[in-house]
Amino acid sequence: MRKASRGALLAATAMVGLSLAVSAPTAFADAGAGTAAACATGWGSQPKSATNDAPALLTNIRTGSHDCYDRIVFDIPAGSTSRLGYTVQYVDAFYQDGSGDPIPVSGGAILEIRVSASSYDTEHHTTTYPGKGKQPLPGVDLTGYKTFRDAKFGASFEGQSQVGLGVRARLPFKVTQLSDKLVVDVAHSW
Repeated sequence: MRKASRGALLAATAMVGLSLAVSAPTAFADAGAGTAAACATGWGSQPKSATNDAPALLTNIRTGSHDCYDRIVFDIPAGSTSRLGYTVQYVDAFYQDGSGDPIPVSGGAILEIRVSASSYDTEHHTTTYPGKGKQPLPGVDLTGYKTFRDAKFGASFEGQSQVGLGVRARLPFKVTQLSDKLVVDVAHSW
């Protein structure tokens, strides 16, 4: 009787082991699919804009990398009193406002970001953001980012500041306006 019990126990153990071996790849595949699904954005890559001519001042531009997207933030404290005007769109080439000079931007695609905020305070005759035309953004290091490749300051011209953001490819993006900043997120994938 003991031999029959051991045989049954061995058979049951073998079935459980086989069951785990067969179901394990499916479980891991589902986990990978869940990660991809968690990053799905639905944002699209069409131009996004809002209008407002209220004066505002740009004080900083910073970036961050997240699990599903890379982010660029435009700090605009004066934007807290009203909605901010902006245009964010993919362009074939990046041209400096005012001069029309081409500015090379590395990457598979260029996202042009125009914000209705100046980098110069005309009332107090002071620079509020130290960006220089045709130059990389001060203090921004894109090393290790999954989507961002390059970021150049175009100009601050007639109350608008312009940035050329080089990205890996023409990927979906979204624009969020908060009381004191404009946030542009670009997805790592479709």
